[in-house]
Amino acid sequence: MAQSLSRYVALLRGVNVGGKNKITMASVATIFGDCGCKNVDTYIQSGNVVFNADAKTASRVADFVCVSIANQFEFTTSAVVRSLADIKRIEAGNPYADLEKSHVIFLADKPSADRVALLDPNRSTPDQFTVIGSEIYLYMPNGMGNTKLTNAYFDSKLKTVSTARN
Repeated sequence: MAQSLSRYVALLRGVNVGGKNKITMASVATIFGDCGCKNVDTYIQSGNVVFNADAKTASRVADFVCVSIANQFEFTTSAVVRSLADIKRIEAGNPYADLEKSHVIFLADKPSADRVALLDPNRSTPDQFTVIGSEIYLYMPNGMGNTKLTNAYFDSKLKTVSTARN
């Protein structure tokens, strides 16, 4: 019996940014197809991919895609996968009213409470962050380019990998 397909979003970190880690979205789509994903669509050149898959395929797609990109294009990236239902929940759960100055950092793994407690709420005032589950909501009134709340900071403190989107 075939498993039902659900819609997912994959967010690749650091592709086609500043002339580095160049890859065409057609190549990305092919890699997702090679993993068993269906109806693969890409959005802009920054590594946003929407696809259909069964739960088993979705659970292995991030590792498969990252290994394939490393082997074929000789750079490393990370990927975070969320279901369409997750994306809707994340959007609805944003604690910050000003969406123009809000971002979400998607974490590969849910951090422990002990790790979250290591985060400094005053690291980059007036910027704010809220950790909910496997996401970090950011409010940056002066813009993302002017904050110390970076992926590298959160990755090191939370011992996971992340990618941010507005």
